Amino acid sequence: MSPWRGVLLTGAFAALGSVLLVVVQVGVFALHPPPGTVEEFLALMQASPVLGVVSLDLLYGVNNVLVALVYLALVVLLWARARSTAAVAGLLVVLGMAAYLASNPAVEMLLLARRHGSADGATQEALLAAGEVLLAGWRGTAFLTYYVLNAVALLLVAGALLRTRVLSRATGWWALAAGLLMVVPSTFGTVGLVMSVLSLLPWCVLCVLVALQLLARAGGPGPRPSRAPQADAPAR
Repeated sequence: MSPWRGVLLTGAFAALGSVLLVVVQVGVFALHPPPGTVEEFLALMQASPVLGVVSLDLLYGVNNVLVALVYLALVVLLWARARSTAAVAGLLVVLGMAAYLASNPAVEMLLLARRHGSADGATQEALLAAGEVLLAGWRGTAFLTYYVLNAVALLLVAGALLRTRVLSRATGWWALAAGLLMVVPSTFGTVGLVMSVLSLLPWCVLCVLVALQLLARAGGPGPRPSRAPQADAPAR
């Protein structure tokens, strides 16, 4: 049994959880497209706070935490055979996730919506301006940083998986497909939006493949840290 069993199991269930959240969020957005203006966001949050925070990607933030756990398990698997790549990819994921989680304005917009409903005219204008700043920050530099860093991290992991074959080659190819479709950020017009939506399919397939193989590794012999990395292959 692998000494990293806890990490591998966590990564496996996180991968399955990521697929579930993707399906839920796509379903919610299909039934209730997110608002386009601050006024609409505030009105939605006053009418339905839960739907309002979901429209501001609160579930996406939870999904990112699960994705980070998936990457942690992949870094563990790749560490002996592609150490440099695993380290760089892991760092990029951490930086990207931190940038996104810090920029998500779901809770702040909910607080603004509560104040906006009972405020006078001048105060409402000020709250709307504050909401504009929050939305601009959410869709701005922090989001682009997150998107680009995670696309690069996924491409690095895909290359390492294909090179080392610690998981099936199909896993590496699906990772590569998802990474290539994430090269253009979703905020870059129609092309970015279409590519981001298309990337969900290979990402979900990748997560299922990773989950199954991590579960098998966690219950089977698995790599043992007591062995030197050179016993498997030179670390790079």
